[in-house]
Amino acid sequence: MKPHRAKKELALLPILFIAIALCVGGHFVLQPNYQDSHIVEYALAALPFALFALVIIAIRMAIKQEQDEQDEE
Repeated sequence: MKPHRAKKELALLPILFIAIALCVGGHFVLQPNYQDSHIVEYALAALPFALFALVIIAIRMAIKQEQDEQDEE
């Protein structure tokens, strides 16, 4: 069994915070004050794609860290 290393999980925290900020920002922009703006509409449409890109980045980071850990052994 592999020992647990917190360093791998701490490296992914910035991506988590960015995802949280995007979700909160998306809900903030859904307010009625911003309903007439086309820029806001496009930004909200792009939000799922941005979150999906963050998931891909996180997976790539995790794979790289796992490979680095195996190379050390």
